[in-house]
Amino acid sequence: MLVNEGIRAREVRLIGANGDQIGVKSKQEALEMAQNVNLDLVCVAPAAKPPVCRIMDYGKFRYEQQKKDKEARKKQKVINVKEVRLSPTIEDHDFNTKLRNARKFLEKGDKVKAAIRFRGRAITHSQIGRVVLERLAKECEDVAVIEAKPKMEGRSMFLILAPKTEK
Repeated sequence: MLVNEGIRAREVRLIGANGDQIGVKSKQEALEMAQNVNLDLVCVAPAAKPPVCRIMDYGKFRYEQQKKDKEARKKQKVINVKEVRLSPTIEDHDFNTKLRNARKFLEKGDKVKAAIRFRGRAITHSQIGRVVLERLAKECEDVAVIEAKPKMEGRSMFLILAPKTEK
């Protein structure tokens, strides 16, 4: 932000300390008015013709901005993508273990990427892998929504599940 002597414009549209419009003044006049009340002249809209400047306490303004930014960062949620690897010929017990892990990740708020890697000639029966992924999605449908349908990428098939958002 442009402050005090950093403002380059000859004329500025001035806004007072309490928010009232003062009008178009020369930069020097505006600086003197700001110094008379022991505040700074801050350019809030440099693209306007003439630039809009405001008389305010710049240190206090920056402090408030930092507080707002910190609060915004505190509220944002980082979503991780956890991977669950399956096999096209997975047995029921192993499937249930992978399902339990996927549900745990989803309940914690993470996305789950279910992957099936086809080895050797198993790739000729990719529909078996699709059935396994769709079964996983069906078992998790109470806690998750399908974000990306099962699709092949090379010798692997992927499905992405995202946690349901409570409204």
